[in-house]
Amino acid sequence: MDLEELRAFLAIVQTGSFLAASSELGVSRGMLRRRVDALEARVGARLVERTSKGVVTTDAGAILATQGRRLVQSSSALLHAVREAAGEPMGELRMCLAVGLPPHVLVPGLALLQNALPRVLLHVRFEADPLRAGLDDVDVAVCFGDEPPGDAFLSHELLRMPVRLLAHPDYLRHRGVPRTPDELHGHSLVAWSGPGMDPERWPLRDGGTLEVRPRIVSNDAHAMRQAAMGGIGIALLPDAKIPDPEGARSLVPVLDGVIGREIALRLLVPALLAGSAKIGR
Repeated sequence: MDLEELRAFLAIVQTGSFLAASSELGVSRGMLRRRVDALEARVGARLVERTSKGVVTTDAGAILATQGRRLVQSSSALLHAVREAAGEPMGELRMCLAVGLPPHVLVPGLALLQNALPRVLLHVRFEADPLRAGLDDVDVAVCFGDEPPGDAFLSHELLRMPVRLLAHPDYLRHRGVPRTPDELHGHSLVAWSGPGMDPERWPLRDGGTLEVRPRIVSNDAHAMRQAAMGGIGIALLPDAKIPDPEGARSLVPVLDGVIGREIALRLLVPALLAGSAKIGR
């Protein structure tokens, strides 16, 4: 299969139009049309159709789009491996990170990578749930959750952390400390809606869930932690027990051992790229 034809097709699928794809690839629409026509002739099926909402894939096109991304990734991995065998890693390291990683931990980590890979461009994007967002164009991902990533990825559990209730002492002095789960109903509640978490059903340590009506819900764990630090309410959050920045207002656990669960923070690497020098470092 011709990779230029495949890349043209994938760009059209991703952008939804020939015009946007031609701009992204830096080639004319006529050239894109010829490449897609040639690809359709090669596979013997129509791959895209024009509609009032843009270009959409046929059933055959949808299958080729899914498998084609993996083929392009495999070819890129092979080229990177050959280049790296001759010297220092270079090119681009594409990272997908879970929304809500604390900046005072994230920034030093990026600085370490930058120093370790001086000739590599770090391209970082954030997703609420990287696994569900799709990782076809990613070299490394860091995400929350216990869901197995499948055979296409190698998974490394970085750590397990409790998801528990936290609040600022000033809030508790003002509103009182709940002694039972039922007493939470009289409080302002903040909930993290991360992978596998129902923000309106909080897990009980002895099994079952507690139905609640939170005032604020977000997939950004750091933002919700900041909200709790601001005294907005009692928050259900993942807690890696990493010290907050100097001068930050400390949070204290609430109903610890009664409400909560554990969740993993995972590093995912596509199996095709596991031997890359960029990843290995």
